[in-house]
Amino acid sequence: MGSLVRWQVLIALSGIALVGAFLLSYALARTIVLVPAEGGVYIEGVAGVPQHLNPLLAAYNQVDQDLVALIFNGLTRLNALGEVEPDLASSWTVAPDGLMYLFRLRQDVRWSDGERFDADDVLFTVQLLQDPNSPAPPDLVALWRTIRAEKIDPYTVRFRLEQPFPAFLDYTSIGILPHHILQGVPIQELPTHRFNTYPVGTGPFMLAEISTRRARLVPNPRHFARKQPYLEALELRFYPSYEYLPTAYEHGDILGLSYVPPYLFPEVAHFSELNLYSARASGFYLVYLNLQDDEHSSFFQDVRVRKALLYGLDRQALIDQALHGQGIVSDGPIRPWSWAYAPDVPSVPYDMVRAEQLLDEARWIDSDGDGVRDKKGKLLRFTLLCSEDPDHIALAQELAQQWAALEIAVKIETLSGGLAERLRAHDFQAALAEVVISGDPDPYPMWDQTQTEEGQNYGGWDNSEASRLLAEARRTVDREERKVLYADFQRIFAEELPALILADTVYTYAVDASVRQVQLAPLMTPADRFRTIADWYMNMRRVVVVEKTRRFGSVSFPP
Repeated sequence: MGSLVRWQVLIALSGIALVGAFLLSYALARTIVLVPAEGGVYIEGVAGVPQHLNPLLAAYNQVDQDLVALIFNGLTRLNALGEVEPDLASSWTVAPDGLMYLFRLRQDVRWSDGERFDADDVLFTVQLLQDPNSPAPPDLVALWRTIRAEKIDPYTVRFRLEQPFPAFLDYTSIGILPHHILQGVPIQELPTHRFNTYPVGTGPFMLAEISTRRARLVPNPRHFARKQPYLEALELRFYPSYEYLPTAYEHGDILGLSYVPPYLFPEVAHFSELNLYSARASGFYLVYLNLQDDEHSSFFQDVRVRKALLYGLDRQALIDQALHGQGIVSDGPIRPWSWAYAPDVPSVPYDMVRAEQLLDEARWIDSDGDGVRDKKGKLLRFTLLCSEDPDHIALAQELAQQWAALEIAVKIETLSGGLAERLRAHDFQAALAEVVISGDPDPYPMWDQTQTEEGQNYGGWDNSEASRLLAEARRTVDREERKVLYADFQRIFAEELPALILADTVYTYAVDASVRQVQLAPLMTPADRFRTIADWYMNMRRVVVVEKTRRFGSVSFPP
């Protein structure tokens, strides 16, 4: 009897051991992890108020551009390198002569009201751009009036150009408007039409509510992207200026700041729960020099003086002190990340000795010991224009201070408005500006001879060979041929230095740590900060993950 009991106990203990081993194996083979879950409202503070939620009317208002980028799509879009990618178009082909572009449209796109998108919407948008009374920006209108658009079938559109223009694809990124809603609306009524407050688009979000204080957007369930955003909603709250945003965040009114200007960087950086994301933007700072002002600025016509001005600048110190490190030292008129950039073109480093040598060679010396160089009774002194933007003022003051070390006198004139008008009228000696260039690297509008009065060649640089290269490059379809032409142009620019390129701009974005998976790639426009918004999440859920196991006897063990 005792022997039987002992065997029963032994069997029972063995069973318990086996069950325990099995349960342990089961537990070890499974892991609980947190994964993104739907829900949460991301609230971001922006500077300004919306005016026109219409892609044709949004060019001059950053808040409009932010909203339009979320609500609408173009045929194409620009990636982080400024290269054109498909959007509403699935593909396109270009004729060998560069005069014909054939676009094939996606067939799985619907407007947020459920209607199908097709070629009629594309042609309707082009017709609005071509209308003599079009309210779109003049450069867009001028370009599209030279284009002939044809509908081949419901999902194929052909564009015919009068002459080759490789940058044409950039212009196809403008948002497409719905023909079925806006047909018949007089073009003069577009700026005041109710569509501006009740837009219908094809983008990842649609407008749910808008007021003078905020705009609330929700995911568009009909968006053609396979992945829907995790966020339940995105809300933009409107403030008079960027200075209001840090306080709004501190009070818990917002979770993100649309942009952190360099002058606000020290204030924002101390928030421990606020993540700062910085990326290269598509703009750059430069100083225009008036090369045509014989009376007041004739010294700028001497290339030795222009080079001395750049050699005498410690541009990294400019960035560190005036911009709180929010910039990247840069040389030349084409951005370093562009395919057209020529890395072998010599740059101008900080070299005070060389700067002084050049000024001495040009016979600009301080003959009377007053601390300012002079020549034949004329002082090396000029006025530097800048806007009232705090960062521009700080940059101008640092420029003046560094040039003072070269015995060059600089007076700063700050404008509350009208800088663009002064530049177009060539009413300046030197002017600090921030220029934004995205997409195709074509620098023709800024530096060609013909653009002194018609474009942005504000300094009046007059170089026939440089202009020939620019004109030929914008007519050439082959990228490698264009690259050679632009390299030659950059060499001439480096030798002539018609303007002083200071630094590439940096965009800093601030988002609370409760919003996860935010990523910021190089931006072509500020609205590109939302490029990966479908991946952002605020909520999480627990998921049991079963790991692969291998058998060992009668018990499973994780590898």
